Amino acid sequence: MSRGRETQRAERLEEWTPRTRLGRLVLEGKISSLEEAFAEGMKIREPEIVDMLLPNLQEEVIHVSIVQKQTDAGEKTRFKSIVVVGNGDGYVGLGSGKANQVRTAIEKAASDARLNITIIRRGCGSWECGCGQPHSLPFETVGKSGSVTIRVIPGPRGLGIVASEIAKVILRLAGIRDCWTRSYGQTRTVPSFAYAVFDALKKTYEIVTPSDWA
Repeated sequence: MSRGRETQRAERLEEWTPRTRLGRLVLEGKISSLEEAFAEGMKIREPEIVDMLLPNLQEEVIHVSIVQKQTDAGEKTRFKSIVVVGNGDGYVGLGSGKANQVRTAIEKAASDARLNITIIRRGCGSWECGCGQPHSLPFETVGKSGSVTIRVIPGPRGLGIVASEIAKVILRLAGIRDCWTRSYGQTRTVPSFAYAVFDALKKTYEIVTPSDWA
């Protein structure tokens, strides 16, 4: 993230007045992590909440496209962007935004990504490794969006991320360093492909493992 974006985020936090119960609890220091918020079943409705709890959050623009709409006055052109945010340590979010200007579309997408942020369960699920460190996924997971399906398979340490550039950005910001991927469908459709990767990562937190039974 550029210094300008960091400065804007700091100024926004200083002027922030919470409008939700979760926002007030975060500002008062009664909730200090996203795990606590999710455990209480609270939904994030303000992007500033994420900025407060994850100050080292990074964001990257992975796609910008032009969207045209036919109206009575003629064609109306807008920009659509997709942004991924993450701290590289088990948190990642993906969002999209539309606006008449590219910068505004990116800002909307970044806010939407913060509202969609989720925890990623990491581990060492590769039979070739077994080191026990959280460098990959604990198990294979499958994500779907539109016509795209992607499988994310745990890999041994030192493998790296075997995936396309878009998937690499999302996985890296989620804190995944070693894995294989295999995708099916219209993978050139960037929005569907990006959301398929995000769906696969979300499922690592949705699935209950034996270690969670206690």
